[in-house]
Amino acid sequence: MLREQQPPHNARSFLRRWFIYQKERFPLLGHGPLVAAFSLSAVCFSALLRGQTHLPPLKYLLVAFIGSLFFFLQLRIADEFKDAEEDARYRPYRPVPRGLVTLRQLGILGIATALIQLALTYWLHPPLTSWLLLVWLYLGLMSKEFFVGRWLRSHPFTYMWTHMLIMPLIDVYTSACDWLPAGSALPGGLKYFLVASFFNGMVIEVGRKIRAPEMEETGVQTYTVIWGRRGATTGWLIAMALTYLFAVLGAARIDFALPVAIILGVMLLAAVTTVLFFLRQPTPRYAKLFEPLSGVWTLILYLGLGVIPMALR
Repeated sequence: MLREQQPPHNARSFLRRWFIYQKERFPLLGHGPLVAAFSLSAVCFSALLRGQTHLPPLKYLLVAFIGSLFFFLQLRIADEFKDAEEDARYRPYRPVPRGLVTLRQLGILGIATALIQLALTYWLHPPLTSWLLLVWLYLGLMSKEFFVGRWLRSHPFTYMWTHMLIMPLIDVYTSACDWLPAGSALPGGLKYFLVASFFNGMVIEVGRKIRAPEMEETGVQTYTVIWGRRGATTGWLIAMALTYLFAVLGAARIDFALPVAIILGVMLLAAVTTVLFFLRQPTPRYAKLFEPLSGVWTLILYLGLGVIPMALR
């Protein structure tokens, strides 16, 4: 049974440990800009669909950003609990197994972020709380692997898409920071944004688990282990192509299809080129390109679907 090591109770040491934890498991410098683009895009896209041509109120953007950031942090914390035994066995270098932070401390952090989300959501618009609860409910089911964990783990694709469904749910919450206080129904064109986010979640998920042979670790189920190099990279490109399709369809609803099609088209060509190089030479040099490429793709996607067109108006 996994035993938690208790860090020393020293304020400076305590803060340093959390700084190291975020750097290793939830790097704010990396995740912050992506989450900002993701949340601001959802709010701006919703406003544009409603015919609004000026930036939504700052409080809408603030609640959407903090809410989204905490959702993704809660997902990380849920993973720490879910994978605790496996990490202790195969990945003792990670923060929890090596005693940097404890599961109890992570649990307290998760509860604290949830209370902040609840307070901010209620402050912005009390009916928005129902969408917050819906995301929490799905996150809770995910953390329990829908009570069919063994079956899901033997069906990797189903495991992935069931977990990626939380992306459009978070999108509904963040976009509702705009349309719900405005007294509007969920905008019809938002469905393209939601589907694009769903497939983009797959782009990020697969992209971060494509490895060169010498990078593979015992007990770590990467997509190159599960599907092979060709299968993993093909899946990554398919997810990217589907994201591209629905992003362009969504951008058409706000008269911004051509710029999105061109910019994401260039990125898609860069992705295909990377795959070809990796399949020819499956070395760490090329394998390490997939995760940053997925991040840049995501940043461009969300900036193009809401932030930039709103700024140009």
